[in-house]
Amino acid sequence: MKRRRARRALKAARLIDEVVDTQLPLLASFDEQRRRRSADYLAELVKLAQDYRYFANGWIDAAELDRRGRRAVTELTKLRTDPSRRLIAD
Repeated sequence: MKRRRARRALKAARLIDEVVDTQLPLLASFDEQRRRRSADYLAELVKLAQDYRYFANGWIDAAELDRRGRRAVTELTKLRTDPSRRLIAD
């Protein structure tokens, strides 16, 4: 059971890495504000992928992975909804 969870965690980390790798080259074409905002999003995803690897290696438990995942979602939501961080103000 533990190995299966570790494999799934590594698979999730690789999937996140693929998303980041796909989006990273696009940053060069963005203006400065959009580039910074997008880089912040990608940095959160990179941290989350690393957390999945930590779990797969047994360095953190499932509860800690869940806590870190919730924190990442909270940060991504803040980036999306905080008017001071948004590209276009309503």
